[in-house]
Amino acid sequence: MSSYAQIDTVVPKNNEQVDEQINQNVELLSEQMQSEDGDLSNLTEIYTYLKSHPINLNRAKKEELLEMQLLTDIQINNLIKHREKNGYLMTIYELQSIDGFDLTTIKKIVPFVYVSNNFNSTFFSTKEMFKDGKHEFVMRMQRVLEKQSGYFTPDSLTKATKPNSYYLGDPNRVFARYRFQYNNAVSFALSGEKDAGEQFFKGTQKQGFDFYSGHVAIKNIRFVKTLVLGDYQATFGQGLTLWQGFAFGKSASPMNIKRYGIGIKPYYSFDENRFFRGAAGTFKLKNFEFTGLVSYKKIDANATITDTVTNGEIDVVGVSSLELGGLHNTNNLLEDKGTITQTILGGNAAYNKRNLHIGATVQNMNLSAELIRAPSLYNKFDYQGKHNFVGGIDYSYVFKNANLFGEYSMSENGGKAFCQGLIVALDPKLTFMAHYRNFEKNFQNLYGNAIAENTLPQNEKSIYIGMEAKLFKTLTLSLFLDQFKFDWLKSSASAPSNGRDLFAQLNYSPTKKIDMSFRFRHRTKFQNSSVDNAYDYLVPYVQYNNRYNLSAQLSPDFKIKSRVEYTHVNKANEPDEVGVAFAQDIIYKKVGKPISITARYAVFDTQGYDSRVYIYENDVLYGYSVPALYYKGQRCYIMVNWDITRNFEIWVRVAQNIYDNQTVLQAGSLNQINGNKKTELKLQARLKF
Repeated sequence: MSSYAQIDTVVPKNNEQVDEQINQNVELLSEQMQSEDGDLSNLTEIYTYLKSHPINLNRAKKEELLEMQLLTDIQINNLIKHREKNGYLMTIYELQSIDGFDLTTIKKIVPFVYVSNNFNSTFFSTKEMFKDGKHEFVMRMQRVLEKQSGYFTPDSLTKATKPNSYYLGDPNRVFARYRFQYNNAVSFALSGEKDAGEQFFKGTQKQGFDFYSGHVAIKNIRFVKTLVLGDYQATFGQGLTLWQGFAFGKSASPMNIKRYGIGIKPYYSFDENRFFRGAAGTFKLKNFEFTGLVSYKKIDANATITDTVTNGEIDVVGVSSLELGGLHNTNNLLEDKGTITQTILGGNAAYNKRNLHIGATVQNMNLSAELIRAPSLYNKFDYQGKHNFVGGIDYSYVFKNANLFGEYSMSENGGKAFCQGLIVALDPKLTFMAHYRNFEKNFQNLYGNAIAENTLPQNEKSIYIGMEAKLFKTLTLSLFLDQFKFDWLKSSASAPSNGRDLFAQLNYSPTKKIDMSFRFRHRTKFQNSSVDNAYDYLVPYVQYNNRYNLSAQLSPDFKIKSRVEYTHVNKANEPDEVGVAFAQDIIYKKVGKPISITARYAVFDTQGYDSRVYIYENDVLYGYSVPALYYKGQRCYIMVNWDITRNFEIWVRVAQNIYDNQTVLQAGSLNQINGNKKTELKLQARLKF
């Protein structure tokens, strides 16, 4: 018989380790997207929810544990097998007796789980739901405080001759959301957003917000696993056949080489494109699950061919591109809003056991107008037309300490995509990962999101290997090598090309109060030479990143974080670019006090945009910020979170960039600022009842 004594070091005072892992994932995804504007809040909202609605490990199903994205299939399989063999856990510390659960893993999941033999019934009355349900109302406003060139009141001549030389609305970005939640069984949400420069309750937006979203959803009620009416996202398999929305990619965590498709989930974010609108449901019958979904919504597109119908209205027949920005703050962008309709019909059938998952997914897309891309050699195999059908099969199998997973998918034109992965725990202190992907150049799927270098799973082959080794109690090494090639042309490469991505990170935690990491990353790609020449030819583009992070708890109330980053870019026949940045954070949070303060001062010096540095910043609840720092200057911000009452709290965040070698910012755009400073103000309030 085994006995378990309480170990205080297992339970952290907060989930700092998880936060840091999420921050790193968001940074890497922003770097891959080469954007700081994408709304990634939907990726991190699950952790905000779990902080106040932890999972009971004695009742949790495999799907709930996977949704945390903190445990591998191997660990989950071992946990469920332990429950089947030994009965329910008596205490959280019993996890130490399960293969694959060390103190580091337990510390990561403790903020989001608990152990209890008292189970909540899945049956409840409407009266009970409204009595015990939680209401939340969040409202946020943000804006740039300096005057930007696009914000002025145009006269009639300007409107007639330069209709896109100004923004239609004011510089405020505003959103509001009401959400009702009862346990993990029922949710209702309604939200609206207005971007900077869009009109609000006037002009073209007399209905108020430019974008509205909402849903009603139920989960885990009898044979209904999930049922959503309204806006939702669908994620299945490894993302080759159907994956709507963002997902974390290659990183220091072995978890991220595998996609964890959780099926249907309600949509809470403010990205105006990466979601479906309609109805979707997943129904369980013993070990089988069946999902059906339908989506019908208007989407933004650039119309190129129109026709006049009998009643005089204009009918869009052809479009050159589908717009994903979601901005409607100029006349041109407003013309693209809701130009065509998109209809999606799809489904999934899956067989699930503790250590085995097999699924089949299909999705059928129809557009109301034909997508006709501008003719070019590099996009010869890209999707064009009005209709597309994609079908695929995925699987995941756990055998002892090994997890095999993969997906095979085919589009209507015969193009194929395939990926196969392996995660194996060779030792409690050593995890090995391998991944192979082969996406044919003519595979066409606008709604796929797999592990890849490209945005869509197309025209790419790769072999990825990685490992995570716990060298000592205080030292962990993570590394991967991704060797990829593109058999066809790309927009930036007028010939087939290849590249590699090498990543290594060493985490050192000498005490419970100090954590530091050292990172090295080397990326090589080939792209067209920028030197004027009669012929395009490829040259290597090499980027080195070196980073040092330090996090130290100075006292129960004060914490500091420091970062030093160095970037070197070699562009072959152009001068090299070098970038350096230093950031210092101070975080104050006194236990029992209603106010917490986070502040940062950063200095940066880069020789151009290519040597830019992305640094994650603490932001308001449900918000995120990963600015790209380039040129020479300073960035600082301060954020105050004040719990005015138990149910009402506010955030005030002010951030400012000061450039030492720039006198005009974003020159030539509607966001131009005549000066060397850019200040951002963000205000948020949350009411719970």
